[in-house]
Amino acid sequence: MSYYSPTGGLPPQTQLMSATDRAVVHTAYTFIPKGCNTDIVTMRLPRWIDTRFWVLARPIEGFATTFAQYMVEVGPGGGSQTPDDDPSMEHALFILNGRLELVINGSNHLLVPGHFAFIPSGAEWTLKNASHSDKASLQWIRRRYHAVPGIETPEPIVKNEQDVTPTSMPGTQDAWQTTRFVDPDDVRHDMHVTIVTLAPGAVIPFLETHVMEHGLFVLQGKGVYRLNQDWVEVEAGDFMWLRAFCPQACYAGGPEPFRYLLYKDMHRHYE
Repeated sequence: MSYYSPTGGLPPQTQLMSATDRAVVHTAYTFIPKGCNTDIVTMRLPRWIDTRFWVLARPIEGFATTFAQYMVEVGPGGGSQTPDDDPSMEHALFILNGRLELVINGSNHLLVPGHFAFIPSGAEWTLKNASHSDKASLQWIRRRYHAVPGIETPEPIVKNEQDVTPTSMPGTQDAWQTTRFVDPDDVRHDMHVTIVTLAPGAVIPFLETHVMEHGLFVLQGKGVYRLNQDWVEVEAGDFMWLRAFCPQACYAGGPEPFRYLLYKDMHRHYE
């Protein structure tokens, strides 16, 4: 498997804006090309050592975004013993590059590229780069868990995508597949994070228009994505946010599979 990981840096003074001039923010969607994620838009967080963050999405009062999504680069030996001090938050991690040591409620896990980890609200956890010479990178999705009386909080999940059999969409002959890390019928979970894989030339041949809010980070390949009324060229490293009911579809292009990490909110009433 191949996963895009950030490089940072700054473009030379001679470069045109072609790497970033596709960036756009609308009320229905936001598109952030990978070229926008330079050194000058990173941030640091308290109690994280040698770690920087590109914020791709964040909750905004009066707007539609209800989750946060970070692209994270952890330096050799870096990480945190206190990644988040808000116990009401739940987390999903996906490893892009490097080796990371994750501890959840005292259980140790070595994470390598392709690993997914779900950390429920209230869990105690730490994260550390296991290498003393190489950087590691990951996607981190963070949102407040919506508990339901009488419904248990889900347990932690740690698994690599290579250990999950993809589900083929009906009638697509494996051209359109979804790697599901969480049972889609488990109502304990109020968010799902999956990997969507489209073979070269495959399509989502209709406009999906549904209640889920989305965060999409392109892991591999390229395609043309329909966002509301626009067709947008996307490639590995690009990020898309879609509000609820934003029409969406896509065509996969290029010689390799088009793959993206997909977040969506699930299984709860809407206020």
